[in-house]
Amino acid sequence: MSTEERIDEVKGAVKEGVGKVTGDKKLEKEGAAEKTIAKVKDVAENVKDAIEGTIDGVKNIVKKDK
Repeated sequence: MSTEERIDEVKGAVKEGVGKVTGDKKLEKEGAAEKTIAKVKDVAENVKDAIEGTIDGVKNIVKKDK
């Protein structure tokens, strides 16, 4: 997880926690959403990296076959 996603996840967790403690459902939901978005961004980045790695591997195989 990148530093930016980690910071966003922590900020979301803090907002969610403050919302729970104060009974502010809107803040709680915003925090939960921010946490989820940070996690989704991290997963998307990991998928992108995996796809790029696969493409590079295929390119290397094709180069060896020539």
